[in-house]
Amino acid sequence: MSKIHSTAIVDPKAELDSSVEVGPYSVIGPHVRIDAGTVVGPHAVIEGHTTIGKDNKFFQFCSIGGAPQDKKWDGEPTRLEVGDRNTVREFVSFNVGTVQDEGVTRVGSDNWISAYVHVAHDCQVGSNTIFSNNAQLAGHVQVGDWAILSGFVGVHQFCKIGAHAFIGMYTSLTQDVPPYVLVSGNPAGARGVNLEGLKRRGFSREQLDGIRSAYKLLYRSNLTLEEAKTALLAEEERLPAASADIRLLREFLGTATRGIVR
Repeated sequence: MSKIHSTAIVDPKAELDSSVEVGPYSVIGPHVRIDAGTVVGPHAVIEGHTTIGKDNKFFQFCSIGGAPQDKKWDGEPTRLEVGDRNTVREFVSFNVGTVQDEGVTRVGSDNWISAYVHVAHDCQVGSNTIFSNNAQLAGHVQVGDWAILSGFVGVHQFCKIGAHAFIGMYTSLTQDVPPYVLVSGNPAGARGVNLEGLKRRGFSREQLDGIRSAYKLLYRSNLTLEEAKTALLAEEERLPAASADIRLLREFLGTATRGIVR
């Protein structure tokens, strides 16, 4: 029995694994590829040059692979790539990229994307993230693995959010957020280390102590950013159990282009 509902419109050129399910009244465009086990709910639209991996679940009324909300876009065949095992809830929108960047928007694997989330053109979203309802990414935003965006978070274009960061509800981000840092408020401010999240992910006591020590150097030692980078390098050598975690933080600081939330 076909797993594509009789009322769905699937372009003959689309490439769908035989196990893909497509619900009533959904529309799948000609340049779409969907791998095994993925379920597309009713009234969803998947278009553009879009590649979707395995075992994803798209709920009703999603808009996936649509044109960028960018006046510079002129119909170029830019792309959207979505990984595996993502849950994408109602009214979520993912846009394809633009030629002003890499030309591709990417969403990794094992992400939980709640209702009304928007991922704009050229965003790069890692894996195991959580986006609560109405979290909004402008263009060219980067989000690291395991980051959590609470409800109604708004992220300015070109901002970067590091791995394991936590962004509190209603926060408006206009600067980069380093890994492990908990940020909230308007204007956004650093409130500490995302300890609860790190504990849930099995970070050891030694790792947590090292990350807290690095946070104090960055945020509570009255050091300039360059001085903090030097101090963090010394911490890597002093705390071998947390050296990889501190290195991740230090290397992120070297890529921050909008300044960091402090």
